[in-house]
Amino acid sequence: MNDIADNSSLRSGGKPIIAITMGDPASIGPEIAIKALLEEKIHSICNPIIVGDAGVFQQIISLLGLNATINVVSKVADARFELGKPDVLDLKNVDISKLVFGEISAMCGEAAFQSVKKVIELALDKQVDATVTGPINKKSINEAGHHFAGHTEIYAHFTNTKKYAMLLVEDKMKVIHVSTHVSLRQACDLVKKDRIVEVTQLLHGGMLSLGEKNLKIGIAGLNPHAGDSGLFGTEDDLEILPAVEEARRLGYDVEGPVPPDTMFAKAATGYYGGVVAMYHDQGHIPFKLTGFKWNSEKNQMDSVKGVNITMGLPIIRTSVDHGTAFEIAGKGIASADAMVLAIESAVQLSKYTPIP
Repeated sequence: MNDIADNSSLRSGGKPIIAITMGDPASIGPEIAIKALLEEKIHSICNPIIVGDAGVFQQIISLLGLNATINVVSKVADARFELGKPDVLDLKNVDISKLVFGEISAMCGEAAFQSVKKVIELALDKQVDATVTGPINKKSINEAGHHFAGHTEIYAHFTNTKKYAMLLVEDKMKVIHVSTHVSLRQACDLVKKDRIVEVTQLLHGGMLSLGEKNLKIGIAGLNPHAGDSGLFGTEDDLEILPAVEEARRLGYDVEGPVPPDTMFAKAATGYYGGVVAMYHDQGHIPFKLTGFKWNSEKNQMDSVKGVNITMGLPIIRTSVDHGTAFEIAGKGIASADAMVLAIESAVQLSKYTPIP
């Protein structure tokens, strides 16, 4: 197992620089980025800089009547990191006259993609300590000619990373996934011993770097009742159980395969420090039940909490764990809770790096 080294001394006592992507300009991404950077607590823990089109943020500030002034820069070295004057590294790639909130377009997909690509380059070049991503629209990205399933795959491609996984974090819930953006039929085929051991190791490293003290890991079954000794499928006995045994042999404190209908209820109480889900919705649904709070009277979310972390990368990437929310884009009612948490997690992760 890898140990974790405190890396904070490498910045000579300075706050980490966190690069934040614009997200899709037609989404709530620009709004939640600006709102987060106007919070004093964010500036107390880091030096944040937004990467995207400055005109989009100037429009948002004007539209919402926010007390802020954009500091437009062309490179990180020119950022001032002043509260109330958010720095925007201007990519100049959005025609404001053609921008329509809530609309899928190749222009917005291209702008969002270039923002992500730029922060990856900045992190690889060590100009920033960590990256945080706003929500993108996969259809817009693909219409722009970039055929990726999502942020995770973009980061893996541009960092040449082969072994990676999506980790969701909110309060006591830490959920990593064996597979994510594939069909359910394909997800079942991807439940393999080696992959399960791999993501268990990634989860353990993530728990350590996030300061988690409880290192007990629950590994979910795939089938109802974790297969019930082969009555409801064989994957639990043939792939998941051997993975659990191998993880124990490697020294990890693991339990499984655990029927997911009970595992997540226990995870929400803190019984497990983290859990391994076999596919996207198996992990996302219980996670979002704990972090998303819907207000039925207002017909909107009161709070959207949850952080998405890509484990296994050579750079730090955290993200909000929600979508573009096109239906409320530009209305000023989007919650910045998840963005604030994503930035806080990026700061925490920037303090530590795995020792090979």
